[in-house]
Amino acid sequence: MGLTCSSCGIEWSFLVKTLQTHVIQASGEDLASAEQSRPAVLELLCDECEVDLDLSTLESGLRREVVLLADAH
Repeated sequence: MGLTCSSCGIEWSFLVKTLQTHVIQASGEDLASAEQSRPAVLELLCDECEVDLDLSTLESGLRREVVLLADAH
């Protein structure tokens, strides 16, 4: 089963809103990235009508795929 918007029926374009944290270390005038967290998926929205898709209702394999795709970028 793929993703389908329950409002408009779109099956091909969705927005994934994530939160990711980064640790930046400053040494004088130099900045360096020390570490970053894996992104946490906050929302999954239809790109057409912006209706929120409930992640908890997705099949676990599909939910895992959404999270992995968000982590890849």
